[in-house]
Amino acid sequence: MSTLRIGLAGLGRMGRIHAENLAGRCSAARLGVVFDADPGVAREAGERYGVPWTASYEDLLAHPAAEAVAIATPTGAHAPMTVTAARAGRDVFCEKPIALDRATTVGTVEEVRRAGVLFQVGFHRRFDPDWAAVAERIRAGELGEVALFRSSLRDMASPPASFLAGSGGFFRDVTVHDLDVARWLVGEVVEVTAHGAAVSDPEGFAAVGDVDTAVVVLRFASGALGVIDNSRASGYGYECSTEVMGSLATARIDNPYRRGYEWRTPGLTSRDLVADFQERYPLAYAAELDAFARAVLDRTPVRVSGEDALAAFDLAEAADESWRTGRTVAVRYTGTGYERAGVRA
Repeated sequence: MSTLRIGLAGLGRMGRIHAENLAGRCSAARLGVVFDADPGVAREAGERYGVPWTASYEDLLAHPAAEAVAIATPTGAHAPMTVTAARAGRDVFCEKPIALDRATTVGTVEEVRRAGVLFQVGFHRRFDPDWAAVAERIRAGELGEVALFRSSLRDMASPPASFLAGSGGFFRDVTVHDLDVARWLVGEVVEVTAHGAAVSDPEGFAAVGDVDTAVVVLRFASGALGVIDNSRASGYGYECSTEVMGSLATARIDNPYRRGYEWRTPGLTSRDLVADFQERYPLAYAAELDAFARAVLDRTPVRVSGEDALAAFDLAEAADESWRTGRTVAVRYTGTGYERAGVRA
């Protein structure tokens, strides 16, 4: 099988995850060249993985080992770096979100479309073996008509205030993953109602105008209902689960455990929980890069497009609006993103 050499921009937490996968865990993709805003970090990564490193993004794009580009830089750089790569004729994988505002997100998607390159956004749950298997069986008709969708995403502890201030807010940073899964597994949404609270640190979250806990209720175009609950500070570990109830079957994805065994003592059983998303999704992060590489090599559509990212962003915006106004937000899918179709008390 032929492989695609990918130039990786950004070597923070997500960048290091991608570097490890590209360096040895992917079958169709491999690490070609690395760049980071800190040349020392780029040099260290290049030496560690035995690949070239560059001191500028422009040098990475010009490097022959960057047959495509993966962007894992801080969020504010996602859009301009994606556009620059697209104009240079490079296919792009970009971590979510594309941007923290709709205008920039739309502009980036349009620029990529005009450039005629492939563009995949990092919604990793679509590539996890459990979620992918459930999606395939739903599409095969085994679940029947969907009646109820439920999804949870809970972090153990909230990130620092410096991250929260630039995160785009709870719904755009956290709930957006569940909203993408909702569209993927059930279909388009027509109503969004959200409630939020700051529980772990009321004063700290109030200072940045955000929440750490939320419940979102969805109404789908099919008539199905959905419930999403999220927390930045569950305290017990990292958990991510989804359930889809249909007329013929119910699918449940719930695997928050670090290992497969239980430890049983009189009156008590215990299992180790994973601590974060990195522990929960090692297969998904490698699979999404492999899927991107195969799409580039075969010139086939990517499985998570810029339009998908825009739609999830729009639903997160609707959830944020609902939480702030106390009203249900009606939305209408336009084929790319969502537009407002009204509000009600």
